[in-house]
Amino acid sequence: MNDRFLQLSDVADILNISSSQTYALVRSGELPAIKIGGRGQWRVERTELEAYIQRAYEQTRAFVAANPMSRNEAPPED
Repeated sequence: MNDRFLQLSDVADILNISSSQTYALVRSGELPAIKIGGRGQWRVERTELEAYIQRAYEQTRAFVAANPMSRNEAPPED
């Protein structure tokens, strides 16, 4: 089994987001992907997904550092 490339549905499952959110990440260029085959199926290389996750961690750390939570602020509900 070759798991170098993931389908967008696999990426959505891994990130726990919707398929449309995954497609938007790919179409915006935020998550690099390739379009292959006669039907133009999108594929995301596993290393690109891992790099995207690392960038998201870095951006979140920067956001948290720049926007400390106040004592009276309640955490958002999921």
